[in-house]
Amino acid sequence: MVSKVKRLLIGRPMKSAEIEGAKLGKFKALAVLSSDALSSVAYGTEQILLVLMAAGFAAVWYSVPISLAVLGLLFILILSYRQTIYAYPAGGGAYIVAKDNLGVSTGLLAGGSLLVDYILTVAVSSSAGTDAITSAFPSLHEHRVLIALVIILVLTVMNLRGVTESASVLATPIYLFVVAIFVLIAAGIVKYATGGAPAHVPEFGAAVSNVSLFLLLKAFSSGCSALTGVEAVSNAIPNFKKPAERNAAATLIMMGTILGAMFIGISLLAYWYGVAPDEKQTVVSQIAESTFGRGAVYYAIQALTALILVLAANTAYSAFPLLAFMLAKDKYMPHAFMVRGDRLGYSNGIIFLGVFSALLVIIFHGNTENLIPLYAVGVFIPFTLSQLGMMVRWIKLRPPGWTTRLAVNTIGMLTTLSITLIFIFTKFTHVWMVFVFLPIVMWTFFAIARHYRNTADELRIDPAEEKPCIKGSTIVVPVAGVTRVVMNSLSYAKSLTDNVVAVYVGFDDEDIERMEKKWAEWDPGVRLITLRSSYRSIIRPIMKFIDTIEWKTAETDHITVLIPQFIAKHWWQHILHNQSSLLLRAYLYNQKDVIIATVPYHLRR
Repeated sequence: MVSKVKRLLIGRPMKSAEIEGAKLGKFKALAVLSSDALSSVAYGTEQILLVLMAAGFAAVWYSVPISLAVLGLLFILILSYRQTIYAYPAGGGAYIVAKDNLGVSTGLLAGGSLLVDYILTVAVSSSAGTDAITSAFPSLHEHRVLIALVIILVLTVMNLRGVTESASVLATPIYLFVVAIFVLIAAGIVKYATGGAPAHVPEFGAAVSNVSLFLLLKAFSSGCSALTGVEAVSNAIPNFKKPAERNAAATLIMMGTILGAMFIGISLLAYWYGVAPDEKQTVVSQIAESTFGRGAVYYAIQALTALILVLAANTAYSAFPLLAFMLAKDKYMPHAFMVRGDRLGYSNGIIFLGVFSALLVIIFHGNTENLIPLYAVGVFIPFTLSQLGMMVRWIKLRPPGWTTRLAVNTIGMLTTLSITLIFIFTKFTHVWMVFVFLPIVMWTFFAIARHYRNTADELRIDPAEEKPCIKGSTIVVPVAGVTRVVMNSLSYAKSLTDNVVAVYVGFDDEDIERMEKKWAEWDPGVRLITLRSSYRSIIRPIMKFIDTIEWKTAETDHITVLIPQFIAKHWWQHILHNQSSLLLRAYLYNQKDVIIATVPYHLRR
């Protein structure tokens, strides 16, 4: 039943040889990896205006030069990550760059920041999409957590089906959103040029007395939230068809061009139309209403904007599993993240991302506004470390044209570092958790690596010196009575060795005497040892007996505990039995260096 449901949800298993066909071309990759970045057009300009309004409506003209500054930073980041793609074609982005050039600890800081950021991306995006749905249908507001969880579940299942299938589903709405925004920008420009814009727009360049440098920097840093998701392409290079690095670089440039054009277009229209932030209506909504009125085109733009905010989470589903794979390969995350699932994706990473983002939604009751600054800091820490890592690389290697590349990365590093510091100083009450959570994440990485290192040291042998030790075998069979299950187990034990002993634990003298009498009448050719338990525990007397056997035979024999176990025909029948065999096996696994085997006996009724 479970297998049928699994096949229905995620499809047939794919052969390893099909992996190349499951990779992405440029246009599908753009849909999968740019949804987070492109969705920021819906709120990037608004974040700038929200800060500027503290100085009054007259200050909104500053949104244009600030947007141009954000556009300049986007250009630098695109150039930088394009260099990263060619320098590190195996993927990994900021984690690999920082680890390779700045050291393991710095690399883990970048990698841990990105992993946390991807979890926050899914939680924030699903909640933002839920807000759009509940705004249209207010009666659903009390079910917003459930709606967000359903969104996460759908995205998780879609990505478990494979990257190419999720790309096929995502391509249409994402490209429709891009087309809709460009139609809005073009129509808005035409309307402005023909005198359709309002006359109360503040004069461009007019002095505003209460605008400080700090306020402008804060507005700039808020606008830089539009740059989240830019690094995803460099993390996900292995998902591209060959030549992977060339296709990834082309996708990155396409994403940067589209994002930059949409962002500056919306910012210009917001200024020309005199748009101010409104709790009840987004900036994009106000521009669309001013341009088209509340008709079919307006509602189409709003629907596509809501959909892109939901689908923004899919960028994380593409990048998180690959980054987790890189960390697992370096032994900083569990090896389970290296395993490909039935559909050739890193399914454990996809499931982990879905579960933890769902937990965040539940903990914050679907209100994740306070997570957005933390989410932005999680992006700009890796941005800064990646730029610094590339600077060190150019200084060390000094390839042809390295000074120009160094200048690009230096400007980018100083800018992203400034933005990170501005976020920390201006929104410390929202981002203080990063100073608690990131050290815990890094400690976890080192603890995992230490465990793998200790395990390897303990398991390693010297082939020239160490050889297998040939011993005899003593088999201990715990029995609960004279039954077919016991007979089946003793038959198997005697086929391996003649040195077999059965152990029975009784709670009183009458119980032990009755068992000894039955055993003597049956006479299976195996010695029975009876033990009395004064505290009604089966496990403790058996453990003491095994201690005695180990002490006497450790040098000559391997000790095997062969546990009889009957298997009920129906799943619900298991709860009708005390499962003492399972408890004994679990206890032996954790306490004893003995061989543990189970002989199943399947009941027919």
